[in-house]
Amino acid sequence: MKTLKLAITALTFIAVATACGGKKQTPATIQAGSERVTIPFQNFRADANHFRAVNQGNSVDYAMARRIALQNARTELASTIEATVKAVTEQYADQRQVGNRQEFQTRLEELSRTVVNQQLNDVRVAGDEAFREPNGTLTVWVAIEMPKDAIQKALNNRLSNDERLKLDFDQAVFTRIFNNEMQKIENR
Repeated sequence: MKTLKLAITALTFIAVATACGGKKQTPATIQAGSERVTIPFQNFRADANHFRAVNQGNSVDYAMARRIALQNARTELASTIEATVKAVTEQYADQRQVGNRQEFQTRLEELSRTVVNQQLNDVRVAGDEAFREPNGTLTVWVAIEMPKDAIQKALNNRLSNDERLKLDFDQAVFTRIFNNEMQKIENR
């Protein structure tokens, strides 16, 4: 009887120990009957010379669906530009020897945000495609782009004209850092 209890306890312990080993990760599998979906403009990506974005909008009205798609794409483009400009301004501020580095960086970022917001009005629609859905609504995909030079020139002009920043602004260094960040975008 004692041996039986010991054997049951041992088996229970082994069963619990193996069960608690955690779930083993298995590769995701595609279910039978799944259909590959092709997204328009999927190869339309940012490169060293252009910021780019693709997005969609849905509505029963084509104009509204396109307007939503443009707004979504502009938001995505603005996010990409702001992240790039933030990386540039941080690196630039790190390389510059200025009196109050924090004030310099804050001012630089404020000006950069203003420039980005103003420049978003100059985006170019590179393409759009519309699809009628089974429920009757329209899905419009829009691809937009903005040349990096437009942002870079606007930033250079704004920074070199700012009274507090122009003494510490080195356009060649800023341009080099900006170009390096654009190259990183292309290499992603």
